[in-house]
Amino acid sequence: MTAGALAAPRVRLGRSARRAAHLLAVLLLVTLAAAALVDLMPGSPSAAILGPTATPEQLAAMDAEYGFDRPFPVRYLDWVGGLLTGDLGRSVQSGQPVLGTILERLPVTLEIALLAVGISLLVAVPLGVYSGARVGGPLDRVVTAGASALMSIPVFVAGVVLIYLLALTTGWFPVSGWAPLSAGLAENLRFAFLPAVALAVGETPTLLRLLRGDVVATLREDFVRTAATRGLPRRYILFRHVLRPSALPLVTMAAVVFGRLLAGSVVVESLFALPGLGGLALQSIPAKDIPVIQGLVVLVAITYVVVNMLVDLGYTVLDPRTRAR
Repeated sequence: MTAGALAAPRVRLGRSARRAAHLLAVLLLVTLAAAALVDLMPGSPSAAILGPTATPEQLAAMDAEYGFDRPFPVRYLDWVGGLLTGDLGRSVQSGQPVLGTILERLPVTLEIALLAVGISLLVAVPLGVYSGARVGGPLDRVVTAGASALMSIPVFVAGVVLIYLLALTTGWFPVSGWAPLSAGLAENLRFAFLPAVALAVGETPTLLRLLRGDVVATLREDFVRTAATRGLPRRYILFRHVLRPSALPLVTMAAVVFGRLLAGSVVVESLFALPGLGGLALQSIPAKDIPVIQGLVVLVAITYVVVNMLVDLGYTVLDPRTRAR
C-alpha cells in the first residue's frame, strides 16, 4: 500500500474532526447564549414574567421553581444536563414540558419548510439549467426578469395573493387551519400547500439565480466541451455532466434556506393560523416564557448543525473529489 493511500484516510479523519469541533463550538455558544437569556432581562425575571401585581411570595416561588435565583454557571450546567436527557423544563404559560410542547408543533413547521424547499428546487433546477444553457436567449431573459420580480415580493404579500386566488376565489384550498397526516395525506396537503408555496415564492429566485450562474461557468469547462464533441445528447450533458458539479453551491443554499424557514416561518404561520413553531414563538415571546424560548433557540441551532452535516455528506455524493480533500 502506498504512502498516499495511507494518508488519505488520515486526511478525511482530520477533516471530520475539524467539522465536529466546529459544530460543537457552535452548539456551546448557542447554549450559553440561550441560558444567558435570564440574565439579559432587566430586573428580576420573575417580576418581568408575573408582572407588577406579583407578591414577594409568588416571586420567591418562581425563582425557586425555575432556578432564576441561582448563579449562572450552576444554572447553565443544570440546564445543559437536562438538555442531554431531554428535559428542557416546563413552560411558564402552560406548565407543560417544553420538549413535549415543541415536538407537538415541530411536524407542522418541518413539513411546511420541507415542502417549500422541495417546491423551490422543482422550479429552480430545470429553469436554472435551461436558462444557464441559453444565456441571453428569450427563455433566459424571461426567467431572469421573473426571478427579479419575485425577489421583491414579501412573504405576507405572496400569502395574501395566494389566499385570494386559490382559496377565496376558487375554493380549492382552505384559507387557514391545519390537518395532520392522520387525517389523510390529501387533506394534509390541502392545508400545507398554500403556506409552502408562499414561502417558496421568496426562496425560488435565489436558488434559480445561483444555479444559473454556476451552470454558465460549468459550461465553459473543458470536460463539458469534450462531452459535446463526443456527440452526447444536449439534455444528457446538461443534467449528467453540468448539473452535478453546479449543484454543490445549490445544496449549501438549499440547506441554509431550510434552516431559515424552520426558524423564521412566523409570518406565514400567523397568516395561515398554523399550529407550528412560529405560532409558539409568537405566544412565548410576549409572555416572556423563558424555558420555551430557550428550547426553540436550541432546536434551531441543532437543526443547523444537523443540516450542515448532511450537506457535507451530500458533497461527497455529488462530487467524489471532495472525499480526498
